[in-house]
Amino acid sequence: MSPQLVFMQALNGLQYGILLFLLAAGLTLVFGIMSFINLAHGALYMMGAYFAAAAFGYTGSFGLAIIAGLGGATLLGVLLDRSGFCRLYPRQHLDQVLATFGLMLFFNEAVRMIWGSAPIFMSLPDALGNTVMVLGTPYPLYRLLIILAGLLVALGLYLLIERTRIGMLIRAGASNRAMVSALGVNIGWLNTFIFALGAGLAGLGGALMGPILSVQPGMGDSILIMTLVVIVIGGIGSIRGAFLGALVVGLVDTLGRTILPGLLRQALAQDLASTLGAALSSMAVYILMVVVLVIKPEGLFPVKKR
Repeated sequence: MSPQLVFMQALNGLQYGILLFLLAAGLTLVFGIMSFINLAHGALYMMGAYFAAAAFGYTGSFGLAIIAGLGGATLLGVLLDRSGFCRLYPRQHLDQVLATFGLMLFFNEAVRMIWGSAPIFMSLPDALGNTVMVLGTPYPLYRLLIILAGLLVALGLYLLIERTRIGMLIRAGASNRAMVSALGVNIGWLNTFIFALGAGLAGLGGALMGPILSVQPGMGDSILIMTLVVIVIGGIGSIRGAFLGALVVGLVDTLGRTILPGLLRQALAQDLASTLGAALSSMAVYILMVVVLVIKPEGLFPVKKR
């Protein structure tokens, strides 16, 4: 296998990891601070993609499409939080799972009714459809921009959480939510802000992936599973854990599916190598999660409780 191919797949893994981070960042804060299990988070990713596709279809502007995906998902997150989710926060996890799972099914059927079951495709502007040379390897410019956008989001979240007053409240809520509420902080609106932030990031991820993947009903279900794996590996409630965990998962998943079957073909028969390689590559991320949980049950970068 050529080094050029390995390097290209590593970039693909980095881009996939950045996408997972956009979803995991909000989900890990919601889970870590509010102890709220939101299985509808993948649906927010899907809705962001549909909002972006609809805006692109009406205006033909890719920039407005990204804004529509981000803004639409953020507003939807505020609406969901204030209309019903705020009443679920003190409830048991089983109630939260059942309610958000039902909402996930609702959104999947809603987009079928509004946009139909056929996939929707977004085309890139000509300026973003080119390839650039990265260390001698041609790579799509748009995928590099997704990586850059994710890194800027990560930097923005770091500054928000580590350098602002609301970030101080978020960190305090992750450590001791009851104490933050007792000190007079309106925990309800803090929860709304966190949930809307997570929804907006999920919508941004969906909007950015619209031109790469087809926009279709249920597109958020599979990526939600990988997002949960990321926050378990990184540590629940930790933005740093979500970022590093997402990069590790993205690289392991992409490189495992690309390199592992080729390595097995050199040592085993063709048919056996193909079958075993496909099975092991699909299990690689979950094997990694098990190893991490055995060594560090709270994840790689857990939030320290005080």
